[in-house]
Amino acid sequence: MLKVIRVTFFSLVGVFLLIQLVPYGRDHTNPAHKVEPNWDKPSTRALAKRACYDCHSNETVWPWYSHVAPVSWQVMSDVVKGRHEMNFSEWDKPQDEADHAAKMVTRGKMPLPKYLLLHPEARLSQAEKDSLVSGLTLTIGADKGAKPKKSVYGDEINE
Repeated sequence: MLKVIRVTFFSLVGVFLLIQLVPYGRDHTNPAHKVEPNWDKPSTRALAKRACYDCHSNETVWPWYSHVAPVSWQVMSDVVKGRHEMNFSEWDKPQDEADHAAKMVTRGKMPLPKYLLLHPEARLSQAEKDSLVSGLTLTIGADKGAKPKKSVYGDEINE
């Protein structure tokens, strides 16, 4: 029995070391910061920076665990998807999902619950959420209520 435990342990360590060689999730460069929205007020930007910018801007802060597979794969995937959905640093490009931002915060879908586990600073009080939602609506606009869409996370955006 001890031999089985030992073989299993060393096999798991070997697999862990081997997956560190997979290159995905290692490119932690942030593209150039271009154009931001015309924020309604500085406090809206500050709240967005605190709760949204790691995934929805070119100012991602890459924590230590974002360098260790397989967690690095998930972090990279979330950042790529987040920047695709809406990127506060590239406001000179079309932001097709931006008008849903306030709704996603209101519903508690953003920031992602798994993000909040390791980023308590992104956890907003109800007053901060209300302020962020109001500011996002004034800065970006509100959802026009068209037909239901799915985000790249698989969540329905309109209901």
